[in-house]
Amino acid sequence: MPRTRPRDRPLLWAGLAALVCGAVLCVIGWYGISGERFAERQLPYLASCTVPGAALIVAAAVLLAHGDRQPAPTREDTAAAPEEVPTPPSPSARGPLLQVPGGTLLHRPDCPLVTGKPDAAPPDDPSGLNLCPVCEPPPPGPPAAEA
Repeated sequence: MPRTRPRDRPLLWAGLAALVCGAVLCVIGWYGISGERFAERQLPYLASCTVPGAALIVAAAVLLAHGDRQPAPTREDTAAAPEEVPTPPSPSARGPLLQVPGGTLLHRPDCPLVTGKPDAAPPDDPSGLNLCPVCEPPPPGPPAAEA
């Protein structure tokens, strides 16, 4: 995707202009208020400079946030690149449920959260552990009786 030049982004420039104007108004309002002793004489500076300056700063933040967004993809763009749909882990993963040391979840052996972690091992007591929301293992059954 080609990079857009700053002059091609009017929201960015409008946001920067609103930010500068708002900052200037806030400084003028502060300077005017600082020279007045009585609150009655400070109110005009609040009403005419400080409050509109703060409103312009908020408007600038909104414009700058929207100015950074790229245009929405067109129908041709979405047709050219199909979306990948993640496949859930297979429920047929056999083997004991695993726990990462210090973890609080039980995982299937093929869970992406434990794949590649050599420390993952079956827990000693699975009763206090929660089930992983990613691989959704079956609840642990009672321990198998050893013969």
